[in-house]
Amino acid sequence: MELNGDPITQYQLAALGLVGYGHFTSMRVEHGAVRGLSQHLDRLTRDCRTVFGTDLDTGHLRALIRRVLPENGAPVIVRVTLFDPDLPLGRPGDTAAPQPLISWRAAPELPSRPLSLRSAVYSRDLPHTKHIGLFGALHQRRLAQQDGADDVLFTNPDGTITKIATSNIGVITGGRLIWPQAEVLAGITMRLLSQTLGDDVITKPITLAELPAIDAAVATNAAVGVRAISRIDDVELPDHHPLIDQLRTEYEAIPAQRI
Repeated sequence: MELNGDPITQYQLAALGLVGYGHFTSMRVEHGAVRGLSQHLDRLTRDCRTVFGTDLDTGHLRALIRRVLPENGAPVIVRVTLFDPDLPLGRPGDTAAPQPLISWRAAPELPSRPLSLRSAVYSRDLPHTKHIGLFGALHQRRLAQQDGADDVLFTNPDGTITKIATSNIGVITGGRLIWPQAEVLAGITMRLLSQTLGDDVITKPITLAELPAIDAAVATNAAVGVRAISRIDDVELPDHHPLIDQLRTEYEAIPAQRI
């Protein structure tokens, strides 16, 4: 774990935990390459302007990421967090100098087992920004897990589906992948699949009441790619579907970009 190329200090880490103002992206890195690397960098650049009003040196950032990668090329999940360790809790409006914190963990094996979800009415602050304010989402995930599910599916008060706590959701019906039309953070995996599949992907409102009629559903994020969903509330869904296999194949065929 390094902050702008140096070991992070206790003071700097405390600022991240106690103030908690910043943004991030997470990416799966294998042999020094990432699917959708340019989009991860674009996200960080865009969110840096939104959160801090500053620009980001992506060339410097790539060099910092390369520093921490395992020499054997083993798959890891790299998280890049941008925050200002000197920005005080009482003065978030001060001029900020965000710094990149680079951390990594071992990547999960693929494919991941199917996921069960419990729905809950919840919406994130700044839904289009991947910020570090995760308390509300993690609290809803905790409640879902205490009720026997693996994760939580967020909905609007009218029952329209938005997203999973830290993943996007897509449903499969009529041979097409459908993303919810909602105020959500469009994940990099979601974007890459949409670009790859073209006309076989649509976006429209999806409600909980429609779930018994769908063919299958998937969760997508950069850590696991495409993951089957086996249950949403009381609706059982098939773990295997030809389009789920196709989505995995199409995603894994996307060329990775060197960092």
